[in-house]
Amino acid sequence: MLLAALVVLALPASAPAKINVAVGLGDQSAKMFENSNYKALGIKKVRYFIHWDAATKPEQLDKAEAFVKAANRAGAKVLMHISTNNLQEYEAKLPTLKEYELAIGGLIEKFKPLGVKEWGAWNEANHKTQPTYKSPKAAAQFYKALKARCTGCTIVALDVLDQQGVESYIKRWFAAAGSAGKSAKVIGIHNYSEVNRRIKKGTNRYPGTARIIKAVRTKNKKAKFWYTETGGVVNFGRSFPCSKTRPVSRTKFLFGLVNKYKKDVGRLYNYNFTGADCDGFDAGLTNADGSARPAYKEFKKQLKNYAR
Repeated sequence: MLLAALVVLALPASAPAKINVAVGLGDQSAKMFENSNYKALGIKKVRYFIHWDAATKPEQLDKAEAFVKAANRAGAKVLMHISTNNLQEYEAKLPTLKEYELAIGGLIEKFKPLGVKEWGAWNEANHKTQPTYKSPKAAAQFYKALKARCTGCTIVALDVLDQQGVESYIKRWFAAAGSAGKSAKVIGIHNYSEVNRRIKKGTNRYPGTARIIKAVRTKNKKAKFWYTETGGVVNFGRSFPCSKTRPVSRTKFLFGLVNKYKKDVGRLYNYNFTGADCDGFDAGLTNADGSARPAYKEFKKQLKNYAR
């Protein structure tokens, strides 16, 4: 018995179990997969958003195909998220249901044979750059159309930003989605506001992660939540003047939110990998030339505790 006890004491301590939330990256550039900093992360899941009508635009289609093929070579699965074709606020035209069905049919026909079996019905549906921002009913119809068309696919049914009014949007979306909403398996969250704005406890201005989850849970008890787009903002308008150090604390805070809601959250896609050198919106973990920013180091550090 003494010998057995000594053997047990001599064994190396086992590594702590990783948190069962898969961490991936969102980006729009196939060059990401060639970057040594990307390769060092061991990422297995990536996200790409595509114009809803890209099937009729060869340039958009070719760019998306290059991304998917590069992901395949790198051993990463792609979440393809349908989005607006015009990011100007309030300018995008809402497609009809028939237009959406025809458009996504072309995209599925193109990318499903390439291994893309994870899709988002509509990216950030409640934001003013998206034509669905005033029509949760349309967003619900689009989800049902995608679900019917893409058999065997995993679908992000509803994808929302944590902004004022999001709870009402969620409520109206579920009313329009009916039984399809109640059985939805994945709901997407963009919690930029909570991550970056340091919202004071108890404020109603930005509902944040907890309140989005609560609003969904009144209608759907089993769906997993994916942080489909979030991260530390480097540069964005007057609120976030260019700073490559500010996102370090915000990245750490983001992973804290993952851990806090790990029973509900299935994935995190940090957006994005490739920065824009503070030219417009920039949340990159690297500079435009691929060199690592301070937040990259924090992301890599945190990643060790999570699944891929």
